[in-house]
Amino acid sequence: MNDRAPLTRLDLLRFLERVQLGDLERTRTWIADEERRQAEQRRGEQSRPPAPDWTIEQGLDGRAAVYVHAGGCHMAGKRSRGVPREQAWRALTVDRIEACPHCRPDTALGVLE
Repeated sequence: MNDRAPLTRLDLLRFLERVQLGDLERTRTWIADEERRQAEQRRGEQSRPPAPDWTIEQGLDGRAAVYVHAGGCHMAGKRSRGVPREQAWRALTVDRIEACPHCRPDTALGVLE
């Protein structure tokens, strides 16, 4: 009951071509999406403000300072805020806040115990 002529080799090759063109277009879309994502990431990194030179980490209560860190210290917690050099020095010498034992800001600031 099938009134259609059998598919020729050329018909099959044209079908394969359409499938491959669809795959190529999908791959090109993925490439364009990834290029956009990487460009956005680069723009974000370039527009990020520089890390502060010194930070003071607040305790869990949010009031008492726990440590003074050199900027970029991997041990500085999320409760850290950037401070100028003078404030970091004062925190170590006058306020007697502990220096981070990992980044040793007291050494960088010239504070001798």
